[in-house]
Amino acid sequence: MMAGLVRRLSGVVLVLIGVMLLIFVMLRIIPGDPASVLLNEHVSPATIEKLTESMGLNKSLPEQFWDYLKGVLKGDFGESYYLHQSVNALMTEAFPYTIRLACMAAAFAWCFGIFSGIISVIRYERLLDYLFRGLSLLGISVPIFMVALFLQYLMYYRWSLVPLTYDGSIFSLILPAVVLGWDSAGSIARLTRSGLIEQMGEPYIDTAKAKGLIHAKAVWTHALRNAILPVITMMALQLSGMLSGAVITESIFGIPGLGRLALTAIQTRDMPLLQGTVLFSAFLIALGNMAADIINTLLDPRRRWG
Repeated sequence: MMAGLVRRLSGVVLVLIGVMLLIFVMLRIIPGDPASVLLNEHVSPATIEKLTESMGLNKSLPEQFWDYLKGVLKGDFGESYYLHQSVNALMTEAFPYTIRLACMAAAFAWCFGIFSGIISVIRYERLLDYLFRGLSLLGISVPIFMVALFLQYLMYYRWSLVPLTYDGSIFSLILPAVVLGWDSAGSIARLTRSGLIEQMGEPYIDTAKAKGLIHAKAVWTHALRNAILPVITMMALQLSGMLSGAVITESIFGIPGLGRLALTAIQTRDMPLLQGTVLFSAFLIALGNMAADIINTLLDPRRRWG
């Protein structure tokens, strides 16, 4: 187990180095000058050149990457060109908002997804099965911004149940959490249902039913235990993806999280800020993959024995 953990950590480090190099090169080859974007278009070339030099963009690409790498190894992601603040401080300020949103979205997705998947199998090929299958298909198919606009219209304009945008309260995060978790809930529901249907065809289920166990109890007490393993893996991956920042959801509802911070960096060509948010998001996703693999190994005896 320890050797496997070391291998996974080594893989995370290699992934982060690759992401760092990729985002660094891509931001440098995109047409346009960050200094010109920050300054007025009528500013003299001398002023632009001076700002370029102060940001270190006049150096060669290997020198710029080496300087950035040294800063990252020290835990310093640099200073934002546009906001004139430390990237570390900006991400530290924004991350708690994303944590609250992601945790609420994950709770909704997991509870609704697993519950609807179980009910679909218990009521197989009946009205509730068709209903939950349709909802899960909608969750996977409909884009997030369409779900957000529809729920805003329904929950705020028609029924006035929740705030339209984020106002600092937990209550105002309910609607964004449902929007962010809608797609994940659909994926979990479909995976839970397919896993349970597969398990219900196994011989040990037939044996349990032959001993007098009813269909619903066989699903809850026997099939779910074996069908839940891939669902748990997906849940860990989904949480890391949510934590890495939901750009669309945070932008629509005005939540000052990592996603909105990354969008600001893109719009202003703020390379240090964008590099920091992308690298931090990649770290969370890689960590989620590693956590999912470890959890799966702990829960599945066959993998431990292997």
